[in-house]
Amino acid sequence: MKNRQPLSLHIPTPSTRPGDRPDFSHIAIPPAGSTRQPDVLTPGCEMRDMPFGLVRVLDEAGDAVGPWNPRLDPETLQRGLRAMMLTRNFDSRMFQAHRQGKTSFYMTSTGEEALGAAPSMVLEPDDMCFPTYRIVSYLMARDYPLLDMVNQIYSNADDPLKGRQLPVLYSARKYGFYSLSGNLGTRFAHAVGWAMASAYKNDSKIAIAYIGEGTTAEGDFHEALTFANVFRAPVILCITNNQWAISSFQGIAGGEATTFAARALGYGLPGLRVDGNDFLAVHAATQWAAERARSNGGATVIEFVTYRAGGHSTSDDPTRYRPADEAAHWPLGDPIERLKQHLIGLGEWSEERHQALDAELKQAVRTAAKQGEAIGTLGQSKPSPAEMFTDVYKTPDWRILEQRQELGY
Repeated sequence: MKNRQPLSLHIPTPSTRPGDRPDFSHIAIPPAGSTRQPDVLTPGCEMRDMPFGLVRVLDEAGDAVGPWNPRLDPETLQRGLRAMMLTRNFDSRMFQAHRQGKTSFYMTSTGEEALGAAPSMVLEPDDMCFPTYRIVSYLMARDYPLLDMVNQIYSNADDPLKGRQLPVLYSARKYGFYSLSGNLGTRFAHAVGWAMASAYKNDSKIAIAYIGEGTTAEGDFHEALTFANVFRAPVILCITNNQWAISSFQGIAGGEATTFAARALGYGLPGLRVDGNDFLAVHAATQWAAERARSNGGATVIEFVTYRAGGHSTSDDPTRYRPADEAAHWPLGDPIERLKQHLIGLGEWSEERHQALDAELKQAVRTAAKQGEAIGTLGQSKPSPAEMFTDVYKTPDWRILEQRQELGY
């Protein structure tokens, strides 16, 4: 026998645990404006450096700098700010409703509001979004009715989905928002297939999809990237790296070894790594990827580097697996605060206008919540059981008709 060193299995562990001092020193943050912007049709093999940079537009002073600056007009910036603020106010109200027993489940998107709002404003109305449960700002940016959201969360008689989905798993086809799935691995596969169909029909619509960084460790992710590359699907594939997949830190999915955007390299796809708390950077990267897709350049993988400020859901207590004050130390800040400061710096906003808008949005959310509660909250009101037999088949199967008759519907 040779004298060999015993093998040891590496088990990734987070740098900090409850009670420790928060530490984000492992996250490389280059200066705003320092990452280059290639032409949208640059071959993936000539962009191998991009997954290791970080697309940033807003600097520490709140100024927009560098080649990725989308140069948005003040009205567009204000629309984006409003959508993010509305999302945060809605999350706060519905989180409280859960604690009051008015719904069974809720998931907030605190700190991630830019990831839905900016792309929603970039894409066309007939493009399709395959979202996760933290992309509600996509709908907010498109003025989806708040009352419909409340009714879906309460699963009451006016639930637009007729009780077919868990709370916050929205579906809004008219708003380009594909039925939400709790199994996030399906998002990429569905989006790639939808985009391939659009290209096959010589249509002009593109797709965008979101998953969390933990989902990159699943087979669905790799299958979707293979098809996206082979068939040059017109799709934007977004990885939300918010540092935590429920209670598992991003290293469990391979984040210690390299960036998640680098996963694109093995499939010949361009990968962008983007400051997910910078509304302008998210907007610019989405615009770049959308132009590439519409020009038949194929798919783009985007890693949005952000932080999940709250718990995974109302069933989760993040203080059990990370420092209680970790969110306050996140180095990329708050997307709402950063965009607010940028607008103030442009002379297009003020603290007074911000407070007035916040009060207006709080009232709008309060009104919608009260209207939904008047219809009924969890257990007080529900869609008719007859709805379980509708929309199953285009032409009802005889067994469906028989079952419905047996139950008296």
